[in-house]
Amino acid sequence: MSKGTKYVAKPMDEQGIIHWTDEENQIWNELITRQLPAIKGKVCDEYLHGLELLNLPHDRIPQLHEVSKVLKKETGWEVAWVPALINFSTFFDLLQQKKFPCATFIRTREEMNYLQEPDIFHEIFGHCAMLTNPYFAEFTHTYGRLGFSASKEDRVFLARLYWFTVEFGLMRTAQGRRLYGGGIISSIGETEYAMSDKPEFRPFDVVDVLRTPYRIDIMQPVYFEIESLHQLFDVAHSDIMAKVEEAKALGLHAPKFPPKDSEKMAS
Repeated sequence: MSKGTKYVAKPMDEQGIIHWTDEENQIWNELITRQLPAIKGKVCDEYLHGLELLNLPHDRIPQLHEVSKVLKKETGWEVAWVPALINFSTFFDLLQQKKFPCATFIRTREEMNYLQEPDIFHEIFGHCAMLTNPYFAEFTHTYGRLGFSASKEDRVFLARLYWFTVEFGLMRTAQGRRLYGGGIISSIGETEYAMSDKPEFRPFDVVDVLRTPYRIDIMQPVYFEIESLHQLFDVAHSDIMAKVEEAKALGLHAPKFPPKDSEKMAS
């Protein structure tokens, strides 16, 4: 949902098949085979269970219908083909229909470690395993319904809730800190960083989350930790929009990062 991208989503043929090149399949192979050992001992059990259910191929990019078949069986979700860029209304509308948007392009070798646009590796490997979990799926569905009918101003606040859960969420477990956010799980650098002593870790509180600024182009200075996925289910069944009003009244926290312009001036 960024303003511009150099990537173009690959179309489906009449049978719903996307024809990936050998190079694109090779990039998928390199991404998944390096990321699997990187997340070992760092991701939550629910993610690992979902990954086992998905049984993603290593030698090629999975077809969307293969992933959708598993998601539909487990939670009623599916993966939806979208172009490289979609607007917020389309994004929320898909989520409220239990369709997870997936732009069908994969990063180039020049951006193997980081890209701002969510590619198919980020969407499938990072997110879809968690969508096999009913608590997580319910939270995401509720988020889509609320976002679709929210005002432009309220969507800005809701974006922070998505960012610090679905994208960059952490969980406290009996085994220690574990990852569940797709933005971390699909990133080789953020996987290591989020499990280090460098960031600040806060207990999950909806109003606190809604008041916390973020930037998409840096390692996150702050992460929020839930106690369990059931906590997200409870949030989904709470009055989230009342929390948005409370956050608006209190105002934003001071950012833990410099603005982009000051970074450019200093460089």
